[in-house]
Amino acid sequence: MTLEIITSRTLDPFRHGFFTRRGGASSGIFAGLNCGTGSSDQREIVEINRSRVAMALGVADDYLITVNQVHSADVAVLTGPPDPRPNADAVVTATPGVGLAILTADCQPVLFADPEAGVIGAAHAGWRGALDGVLEATVAAMEDLGATRTAIRAVIGPTISQRAYEVGPEFLDRFLDEDPEYARFFANGEGDKMQFDLPSFGLHRLRETGIAEAEWTCHCTYDDPDRFYSFRRATHKKEADYGRLISAIRL
Repeated sequence: MTLEIITSRTLDPFRHGFFTRRGGASSGIFAGLNCGTGSSDQREIVEINRSRVAMALGVADDYLITVNQVHSADVAVLTGPPDPRPNADAVVTATPGVGLAILTADCQPVLFADPEAGVIGAAHAGWRGALDGVLEATVAAMEDLGATRTAIRAVIGPTISQRAYEVGPEFLDRFLDEDPEYARFFANGEGDKMQFDLPSFGLHRLRETGIAEAEWTCHCTYDDPDRFYSFRRATHKKEADYGRLISAIRL
């Protein structure tokens, strides 16, 4: 099956993509393009999937670079494959031939590009990372490589939407403690539950940095099991594990 790759003109002219699960070699609950080495899927099958992504981007397999994601606001600045892979949730580069990739399964994958300076970035922004500042840290790291804030563009890929993201009152309190205005990213749910709008929060944080443009592709990972993996959906179905989607951009 052919790979399905969601792209955005906002990131032109850089080759990039938010890859769906279609076109991969994994089977069972991982069926499709599972690129998560941290999953219990067969390691050799995951490597086949990642190789297909690297080929689609036109980079060598070892130059499709991911990091050990730990829900932080840390950014790695790379010029080639790191050894060992750093613990970080964003990565930036100004080195041609390097592909940067992020793995997600409901959290926001965010791809960044400054076409004038030739600097790119990729960030994994779940609620914790977004609240702690990983998006702002990515923009700042790109600036350190020569990017201009007003030339940077960012696109949020497939992520969990508000109607599928139920949270408890203690979750809401964490956001209100940061800024009472963040109440606008929550809607009333059943009982004392709330519905959190992660992509709208991500867009807000991106736009507050003063970058040129920010958008969401408007794909919900939870609602489309044929195309996307979802941690929350797998949890609700009591599945033993779940696949990871890959989003990548290259210079």
